[in-house]
Amino acid sequence: MSKTDYKKELKEFYAAKVGKSVVVQVPKMNYIMIDGKGDPNTSQEYADAIEALYPVAYTIKFTSKNLHSKDFGVMPLEGLWWTENMADFSTDDKSNWLWTAMIMQPDVVTKELFDQAVEQVRQKKSPKALDKLRFEAYEEGRAAQVMYVGPYSDEGPTIQSLHQFIHEQGGKLQGTNKHHHEIYLGNPRRTAPEKLKTIIRQPF
Repeated sequence: MSKTDYKKELKEFYAAKVGKSVVVQVPKMNYIMIDGKGDPNTSQEYADAIEALYPVAYTIKFTSKNLHSKDFGVMPLEGLWWTENMADFSTDDKSNWLWTAMIMQPDVVTKELFDQAVEQVRQKKSPKALDKLRFEAYEEGRAAQVMYVGPYSDEGPTIQSLHQFIHEQGGKLQGTNKHHHEIYLGNPRRTAPEKLKTIIRQPF
């Protein structure tokens, strides 16, 4: 049985060059999603969200492989970040951040498969935030993105550069329906902070 690597299949959206901003047109894709509020570095709500996301994502992968003979790698963790008033959005103070943590699901994954996975995880682990998960399509549309390498805390200059690129393209940063988007290609538990790879994306 062959295993599909959707990071390669969707390379335009899951790979980028360091320091080189580009415009992409992101199509509608399905995700496992969960919403919350607060600093991801200190918020128990964010920790609970991650503890619910990954078991369901891996259960979906193994169920697809074993029952439907369609194997694929689990996609990286992604995050949408914003504040109610974007004028207050600051990487220095994340206490008022709103967020959606999510993992992309390939077309072979259905709502039925998601529901089955949630019930399997409930029977085995029953993480606290399990019932907050949802299976939903998200269409980001036109966006600018760039690869950043380094600690999450030092993203500020790269974000500013990306915003400047958007202005140079004639774009404008809009309201809270155009969320700051990050795709985490590294595991902070296993990778040194200075080597962490993150795709930073901003719809406009």
